[in-house]
Amino acid sequence: MAIMTEFLDLIVPITVIEEKYPGGWERCLKDHSTALNARVWFDSYLFRDGAMNHESMKGLLDEWWKLGFECYAEKDGIMCWKDVCVYEGMQGGSGMPCEWLAEDLVTHSVFLKGTGPGDIIGRDWDMLDDWEELSFPRL
Repeated sequence: MAIMTEFLDLIVPITVIEEKYPGGWERCLKDHSTALNARVWFDSYLFRDGAMNHESMKGLLDEWWKLGFECYAEKDGIMCWKDVCVYEGMQGGSGMPCEWLAEDLVTHSVFLKGTGPGDIIGRDWDMLDDWEELSFPRL
């Protein structure tokens, strides 16, 4: 399976979430329940949250650092993504090396290395309409 990318994507392996997220995978899903299928989606291996600008993405990274995730680390003198990866779907890459992430530039999706891309999971456009109505009432 693979996940759709767009704008700025914060990608986290679910196994890392199970290990490090306070309360594990179930708590992560509960904490992100209002954004599921609108800004947040996941496949069997990867969790995706996103932002439309770098300042918002910095805020997401800060939140994951506070939860105990080591977002990046130096390896062989090069800064690399570690527990998470920021992927710029509109710019076509992660900016820093990410050993566990594979990309499919044709479908604008990413998947966990060692697995096949398969079906692509992404935004549920019907859910987005519902979420926007709940979050941003139209005048």
